[in-house]
Amino acid sequence: MLPEILPRPAPITNDEYLARRRALMAALPADSAVLLPGASLVTRSRDSEFPFRQDSDFHYLTGFPEPDALLVLLPGRPEGESVLFCQDRNPLMEAWTGIRLGAEGAVREHAVDQAFENAERDERLETMLDGRRTLYLPLDSPEAMAIAEEVRSALSARVRQGASPPTALADVAPLLHEARLIKSEAELALLRHAAEISARGHVRAMRTARPGLAEYHLQAELEHEFRWQGGSGPAYASIVGGGANACVLHYIENRAPLRDGDLVLIDAGAEFDLYAGDITRTFPVNGRFSEAQRALYALVLEVQERAVAAIAPGVTLAELHEGVVRGLTEGLIGLGLLEGEVQARIDDESYRRFYLHSTSHWLGLDVHDVGSYREAGEPRPLAPGMVLTVEPGLYIPADEDIPERFRGIGIRIEDDVAVTADGHEVLTADVPKGIDEIEALMAEK
Repeated sequence: MLPEILPRPAPITNDEYLARRRALMAALPADSAVLLPGASLVTRSRDSEFPFRQDSDFHYLTGFPEPDALLVLLPGRPEGESVLFCQDRNPLMEAWTGIRLGAEGAVREHAVDQAFENAERDERLETMLDGRRTLYLPLDSPEAMAIAEEVRSALSARVRQGASPPTALADVAPLLHEARLIKSEAELALLRHAAEISARGHVRAMRTARPGLAEYHLQAELEHEFRWQGGSGPAYASIVGGGANACVLHYIENRAPLRDGDLVLIDAGAEFDLYAGDITRTFPVNGRFSEAQRALYALVLEVQERAVAAIAPGVTLAELHEGVVRGLTEGLIGLGLLEGEVQARIDDESYRRFYLHSTSHWLGLDVHDVGSYREAGEPRPLAPGMVLTVEPGLYIPADEDIPERFRGIGIRIEDDVAVTADGHEVLTADVPKGIDEIEALMAEK
């Protein structure tokens, strides 16, 4: 009998992409333009490429799925404000790599005003950008900068013939990333689905785990579920760290054996329609927590649940992190891993020996999603539509001054949380994280 296949949520509509483009243009001067390149294929080895993944900003404004495209936004242009340049139709190449939409298909399928094949790009860009004073583009993109400079140079050479080249470049990223920070209902539906797929993968890994397997066996279980449910695969390199490997924050080798008596930490999430899930769970390889593992795990769980419960409009990520640091520091003193007063150990940052990362980050089209964490120099208050992670952890080094029972234990617990008007919604609640829940699930083997 085949595993269950979840129904797919609706994709983002062309109307929403159009509204996003219009909102961006409304924030710009009338005599400006936007240049936004899409992603290109990346060579994996010799003549093979990595699977194509569209640039997140480009996807946010177009939904266009092909490489080597360029979006041009021209506020107030009578012939059309949204123009897309895309790969040329090429029957020979399409026989090898798949049908291309071409210019007609781009207009038909993605509701841009005009589209042209890349062979026409240079000539048409000169005409379109003549008289536009400021070009908005991602200033950290060499490709975008090269296009802008080529156009400015070509128009500057024709100033005596009446051409008017752009005189300024501005970064489009802050405007675009502010928009991406607040998720629409359609985006939240995709994030819920990515979270549900991710949760199923983690449950499957928990049920499979046992001594004698390797970390990569659990990775295979996770990523099979991601693919089975229609995801493009993992949203980032899956972390499966058994034993002391869990103390390496971005451990991705995933080759070591899983040993009886160890914990295994899994930080993995599915990508669905380019939206990311991001879950971390830590559980015993043999299905039962030892006394020392249970003590450390209970501490991390307590502060994680307290931080999740505090999420609401107006709260800041700094406040969440401060609460986590205080709770972990109190617990570390209680377990004998730190000594002295809580505030003194916070002030001198002694806790960072065991907890050295932030508690939260934004989540969306990128696993570490865009959007400023501060406003006017102050921590940014949460608002409805924001999506964030909550992921405290403890990583105990195997040093001689550490009680032996705690050495080499790494624990992190991470959930994805959407901010709502009256509080929050935990998107990843389908993965057990209570000690008794985890042991009960693993006993179902």
